[in-house]
Amino acid sequence: MAQAGHYAEFCMRNSGKMTPTLFLIGADGPLMFVPTSLADESEKDAFATTARLMCIAHAATVCVMAMEAWMKTAKPGEKLDMTEPPSESFDRQEVIVLMGEDRTGQKQKFLPIIRSGNGKFFGFNESDMPKLDSMEGRFAGILPPNVATDEHRTLAKAMLKVKGVNFAKPGTAVRLTPPRLIVWVNLFFTLDRWCPTSPVMLTT
Repeated sequence: MAQAGHYAEFCMRNSGKMTPTLFLIGADGPLMFVPTSLADESEKDAFATTARLMCIAHAATVCVMAMEAWMKTAKPGEKLDMTEPPSESFDRQEVIVLMGEDRTGQKQKFLPIIRSGNGKFFGFNESDMPKLDSMEGRFAGILPPNVATDEHRTLAKAMLKVKGVNFAKPGTAVRLTPPRLIVWVNLFFTLDRWCPTSPVMLTT
């Protein structure tokens, strides 16, 4: 989780934005996976599918998905308006979301983005978000519930090869060529999160 946070700050300071990135630790050691493009819904679906295949192919035991998103929250006692996308909300907040998973459960961290008057990245603010019980959406549940068998790993690697995925160790990026095969279908990229005191809605 800390490594993903450092990488997010590096990206924001150098380019002012962050492409969704998967970090995992598996049988082959730590790996990163970064898509070349997320221009539309099909490419976002393809990235989520490929991230799951990466976790299977490398027998991942831990993974973190890091991405930039818009967030809106409801004050205690208020109902969250689910009809208005966070990106269109008047009181929206720009954040980096870190979603960590291991065999014991999920862990999340929100990094509110501070920008200067000219729109450039200034830093991260302290988050007052409470701990969430769970997260749902296209980029949640990336880690499979059990460690992949050799047979499953072989199949996943074959599918990744068909999709044109290249592998790299930390220090370089694993990139996805334009997707030719989309397996996982999810119509919306809105991730809905609820916690006992402060409902939250994210979109990117």
